[in-house]
Amino acid sequence: MIDHVSGRWTLGILTVTAQGQVRFSELQRSVRGISRRMLTLKLRQLERDGLLVRTVYPTVPPRVEYALTDIASELLDTLRGLTDWAVRHRETVVAARDAYDRRQPGPT
Repeated sequence: MIDHVSGRWTLGILTVTAQGQVRFSELQRSVRGISRRMLTLKLRQLERDGLLVRTVYPTVPPRVEYALTDIASELLDTLRGLTDWAVRHRETVVAARDAYDRRQPGPT
């Protein structure tokens, strides 16, 4: 599940839908680089996992909108916490990497 929700496209889709109900075309414009086919696959997967609700309105042509479920909102809160942690500790991690690299022997 962690691999699935941390995937490249999933985070973008969840972030866009966090702002309310979103149509397919709006998602496609907002999630940079995603193909129509990949967006369709990811939306189906997220709906199957219970993270998105798909609503079809009986219009011609049919209008379809996606919205977060409660568990997806909770997941986004958790991911925001992880993101905040990463931002707060970015310099510490960079310094630790630099110190580690300095202690390693050079190429022979």
